[in-house]
Amino acid sequence: MQLGINLGYWGAGMDADNLAVAKEADRLGYSVCWAAEAYGSDAATVLTWVAAQTERIDVGSAIFQIPARQPAMTAMTAATLDSLSGGRFRLGLGVSGPQVSEGWYGVKFDKPLARTREYVEIVRKAMSRERLSYEGQHWTLPLPGGPGKPIKLTVHPEREYIPLYIAAIGPKNLEQTGEIADGALLIFPSAEHLEETAIRYLRAGREKAGKTLEGFDIVPTLPLALGEDKDVTALADTFRPYTALYVGGMGSRKQNFYNQLAQRMGFEAAAAEIQDKYLAGDKNGAAAAIPHDLIDKTTLLGSVDRIADRMKEYAAAGVTTLTLAPAGFTLEERLAALRAGTEALTRAGLA
Repeated sequence: MQLGINLGYWGAGMDADNLAVAKEADRLGYSVCWAAEAYGSDAATVLTWVAAQTERIDVGSAIFQIPARQPAMTAMTAATLDSLSGGRFRLGLGVSGPQVSEGWYGVKFDKPLARTREYVEIVRKAMSRERLSYEGQHWTLPLPGGPGKPIKLTVHPEREYIPLYIAAIGPKNLEQTGEIADGALLIFPSAEHLEETAIRYLRAGREKAGKTLEGFDIVPTLPLALGEDKDVTALADTFRPYTALYVGGMGSRKQNFYNQLAQRMGFEAAAAEIQDKYLAGDKNGAAAAIPHDLIDKTTLLGSVDRIADRMKEYAAAGVTTLTLAPAGFTLEERLAALRAGTEALTRAGLA
């Protein structure tokens, strides 16, 4: 099992620290550094900045939002990043959610699975440097009856094949991801529930494509907080606002994929209470309603030995790249958490 890091969103006041974390992860031998985007910093610029100041670590988008870019532009960005980084780019895609897609980008959040499939097909075709023509439900290239003609990408990526990942949560999206992608980006993953909530659907998609999970990258992201085992409850409490935001307030009442995931992990009543309080404006109440178990199962908390034991569980569940979000109030604490990740991997016998 390999390790990655996720820098999250840029521009939150920790930019210099984030770059230091990326550099230390590069020195420690982490395999990939991911960056996210929502409606603030864009991931492509951040990844360019990180790639320019690191040597070996891959840089990956987790995610480029599908409603933000035409597929041909995504192919252009991926090819450029792969070329500039010396073949270190991984392309992660996702549909985002209805509030961001429609409120920020003005793109209707309809038929996300069909839209994703077409998007991936166009991106792959463009990155292969074929002349680009496509007829689908959501995109037709070139536009009929006009001056457009099939053209091909002029930039040469460093590699012939850039790995493509999709952020997936729901069963249908997971199955399609297994069918059409090279890896899956997962969030709020519980090792105990990973087979039933994610991997069985990914496996079904691979089988539909005539493939197995061999070579398919399963990439969950987990926050990591280093500390004494006796302080695990306090460490978990630091993630209450984060968990409440996703389970309670990310998306609408009917379209909150993280809330639905919590329900599939057996936290039906808690998920409903968290959402009710968050949407009513009681964010503190929503955070307080989160069961400790939900946080503990979806983070890495405590001593290096405790984290190592959890890493073994994730590896046994089928995880191939474990992405860490090292937590801390200072840069030194975040770097210590980052180093603890590599030490825990070694102690677990997974390095």
